[in-house]
Amino acid sequence: MANGRVDLDGNPIKPITICMIGAGGFIGSHLCEKLMSETPHKVLAVDVYDDKIKHLLEPSSLPWADRIQFHRINIKNDSRLEGLIRMADLTINLAAICTPADYNTRPLDTIYSNFIDALPVVKYCSENGKRLIHFSTCEVYGKTIGCFLPKDSPLRQDPAYYVLKEDASPCIFGSVEKQRWSYACAKQLIERLIYAEGAENGLEFTIVRPFNWIGPRMDFIPGIDGPSEGVPRVLACFSNNLLRREPLKLVDGGQSQRTFVYIKDAIEAVLLMIENPARANGQIFNVGNPNNEVTVRQLAEMMTEVYAKVAGESPLDTPTVDVSSKEFYGEGYDDSDKRIPDMTIINRQLGWNPKTSLWDLLESTLTYQHRTYAEAIKKATSKVVAS
Repeated sequence: MANGRVDLDGNPIKPITICMIGAGGFIGSHLCEKLMSETPHKVLAVDVYDDKIKHLLEPSSLPWADRIQFHRINIKNDSRLEGLIRMADLTINLAAICTPADYNTRPLDTIYSNFIDALPVVKYCSENGKRLIHFSTCEVYGKTIGCFLPKDSPLRQDPAYYVLKEDASPCIFGSVEKQRWSYACAKQLIERLIYAEGAENGLEFTIVRPFNWIGPRMDFIPGIDGPSEGVPRVLACFSNNLLRREPLKLVDGGQSQRTFVYIKDAIEAVLLMIENPARANGQIFNVGNPNNEVTVRQLAEMMTEVYAKVAGESPLDTPTVDVSSKEFYGEGYDDSDKRIPDMTIINRQLGWNPKTSLWDLLESTLTYQHRTYAEAIKKATSKVVAS
């Protein structure tokens, strides 16, 4: 760990204590790794599960052992949460239900998780004068203006109609019966509440809007590092199909466009937010990579190619199959056509730009998942033999 670290304005960075809610998840585990290996900060790691950060907690002889504590807490109903927030200088809230398949099938859980359960966190930070970094989502933008234009309109190519800006773009959702937007609405409402707490009560906050952060330990592979039932997000769905040598399912033809950013690039951005409060407070930041834009169909094709290289296997004879959104997600599903982040604000405030190409981040992710899958199969086989 480097000594004499300074912020973007040349000021010494003082060690702080961070209460990280959702520390055991995909983003939390990578952020904890970064904080332990490169900074002097302490982390109060709050989560229900610690599987993804066990390597940071054990053994007790690790060089950062005295700087990270795990607290097994469900924030829905545990009175210890306020005490941990009081002990910390900064709270980072990563806790959420954020899997599209749940938005239709579990809309109440989705709304409670992303709004109701976040209310005490905001309240405790505001009442105790603690800084908050809250993780929202690019879903708050909903649909682009461009998607309402005629398909042959030249305006569809104008960035003003589809590039998403934190301080200017409208948030456009589908009708109420399209329960896919339950997540986005809950996330937008908690953003507005946090912003209001800042305006009325002086809460120091930063809101993060991730645009498809990808890398090792993301989501879950059903039956391997997650539940056997359930549908993870698109990249993990495709990974699951590739690992099992099944065709990749393209919802409604895979025409939606998305951008993807490597988790390690994104964590660099979060660390800049943590250590530069004067530049980050009161800001909403898009964190994505507009250079890594593809249609979902193009993503499937690229993943098929990358996985063949990683696994040393021949590509599938039938790499993809089209399915309807109703068949895949159920009634009430709706989608946005494309989500391209404008990077002006984060570049101006923090000087951050993503570096990793889509091919490289897919190779890193699929290498990890192929290895994890192979280890799981080996372990399952040895149990069968032993029995």
